[in-house]
Amino acid sequence: MKKKKILIVEDEIKLLYIFKKSFEQKGYMVRTAETAEDALEILKHEEFKVMFLDLGLPGMDGLNLCREIRKDQPEAHIFAVTGLVSDYEFSTCLNASFDGYFRKPTNLKLLYQTAEEVFHPENVTNPRLSCARHLAL
Repeated sequence: MKKKKILIVEDEIKLLYIFKKSFEQKGYMVRTAETAEDALEILKHEEFKVMFLDLGLPGMDGLNLCREIRKDQPEAHIFAVTGLVSDYEFSTCLNASFDGYFRKPTNLKLLYQTAEEVFHPENVTNPRLSCARHLAL
């Protein structure tokens, strides 16, 4: 069985560790980056079906990172994660080609459910209520 591989880009080290360990406990292979530039370097050598990007990164922000990723991986499922709600409205994220938007503090169960729906769309019993589709409304 192919391992479910995700990329998490987050500059808050403690939060990055929590996300990484939590997803690994659920059976995911997790790569992490603390900056957009580090993420782009990883993406030169690897592809990911699911990515969670912090928006308030140092240097290149998550919006521009998403735009860069879309150039080479248009089929990836990319989700914004931010605590900067006033600066990054949902419509701004959609315009940057994110598939969804999560506010910090983030419910890890919702992140898992969203990733699972991407990896196993056949298990989504009600597509109108699925996490990924609901976030895009």
